Amino acid sequence: MSIADLRRDYPGVPLVESEAGDDPLALFTRWFDAIRDVEGDPNAMALATVSADGRPSVRTVLLKGMDDGGFVFFTNYDSRKAQDLAGNNRASLLFFWQSVTRQVRIDGVVSKVSAGESDDYFRSRPLESRIGVYASRQTAPIESREVLETLFAQASARFEGQDIPRPDWWGGYRLVPSELEFWQGRPHRMHDRLRYTRQADGAWLRTRLAP
Repeated sequence: MSIADLRRDYPGVPLVESEAGDDPLALFTRWFDAIRDVEGDPNAMALATVSADGRPSVRTVLLKGMDDGGFVFFTNYDSRKAQDLAGNNRASLLFFWQSVTRQVRIDGVVSKVSAGESDDYFRSRPLESRIGVYASRQTAPIESREVLETLFAQASARFEGQDIPRPDWWGGYRLVPSELEFWQGRPHRMHDRLRYTRQADGAWLRTRLAP
């Protein structure tokens, strides 16, 4: 079977305006709560950024917080995504939940969270994950896996029996959404798509889009 022959239908439930409501963040929360114990890694999201000179890049990161202020994730401030955001703070997120054939695309502006918020999250991470931040300067070239494991062992010994502080090169970002699009797979490729666009007064304009 060729790649072109890979296909299936999407027997999803209807996404109708009367049930979706006027608040996209409330709708996102309902969709997320419905699959958080069903979907593997329900908080996995694709993060798309564009560098200052126009080079696009996308990778998967984990959502670690969501409220009326936006969507929060954490990373190394020396990583490619951080460098992109330093030159162009507009980005997109994409959640795809295969078990329910749903996806949510979110566009917005990204900024760093406060140092206190980054500190709080860093302290909540497992010990090995905190050590890993010191062992791996994300995206920097390394000679081999053995070198990485040596760096991890050295960081473990350095902080043995100590509190591990958050380094200043690591922390969080918050994407404040300006547009959210909800996609529900439906039979015969007649999918449901609802787009919410934030207006100047803060209200959301809901629009149905053709599939």
